[in-house]
Amino acid sequence: MNPVSIFKRFGTKISKPLILLFAILNFSSPFAFGGTIHSFNVLAFYTAKNDAAHVSFVNEANKWFSAMADEYGFNYQATDIWEHLNEEYLSSYEVVIFLDTRPEEPGQRLAFENYMKNGGGWMGFHFSAFALTSSAFPNNWDWYHNKFLGCGEYVSNTWRPTSATLKVENSNHPVTSRLPSIIISSPNEWYRWEKDLRNNPDIDILLSIDPVSFPLGTGPKPHEIWHSGYYPVVWTNHTYRMVYINMGHNDIDYEHGTNDEISLSFINSDQNTLILDALLWLGEEQTPVSPGS
Repeated sequence: MNPVSIFKRFGTKISKPLILLFAILNFSSPFAFGGTIHSFNVLAFYTAKNDAAHVSFVNEANKWFSAMADEYGFNYQATDIWEHLNEEYLSSYEVVIFLDTRPEEPGQRLAFENYMKNGGGWMGFHFSAFALTSSAFPNNWDWYHNKFLGCGEYVSNTWRPTSATLKVENSNHPVTSRLPSIIISSPNEWYRWEKDLRNNPDIDILLSIDPVSFPLGTGPKPHEIWHSGYYPVVWTNHTYRMVYINMGHNDIDYEHGTNDEISLSFINSDQNTLILDALLWLGEEQTPVSPGS
């Protein structure tokens, strides 16, 4: 239990000297109250406008990350003001998260590239890697898609959002070291990419879709159902402190016009462990602790 929880529980029954002691322990000891305090700042960017499934994920993610911040001591801020993606503002944060989209303005892109080249940390989900020629998100940022992410342009996806069996490709990495060799994901829309990441020496693939998942997707269009192939879903780039996670699309009732949530992402303990361990590795490169579900 952290000091804030203790204060709330006991209220005015705690004496001022005891409150002072709690404060000293909380801010001076990395092992206060039996858990590691992770003192770093996280800034999450989102748009949350174009797709109900992405909006659902963003809303869920902001609540979950905020809860994890309260539990483990890091600072989490989220904003849809992409103008904050500038050198001065980013200088206060150790980790940047793209929850659903990427920056579009040249100045914001340059600020982010410089931030990463100077040791900043980044986590991106699902649509943040999307680029497709002749779409609203064209393939017009070479450094980001081809060098940083390494995947190039989006090619296709599965439909409907479905759970997949994921295979841990590198169990020695801090992001995956506490995972079993196989995990079951939350339902998700899975992406296929232009480039084969296995051929990129800078890329460390951490999880991929296990072939036991096939056929993956239910259609109704035949090309939305995958029957074979190799699909990385979580990876990092050795040149930067970054992790890309393909998850980030909840299942939504589009068919009946309700946009009700059919599935959620952050009710999966293994997937939560993956995301939290990735964030703690990016923020401090410390040994992670167990996340809440």
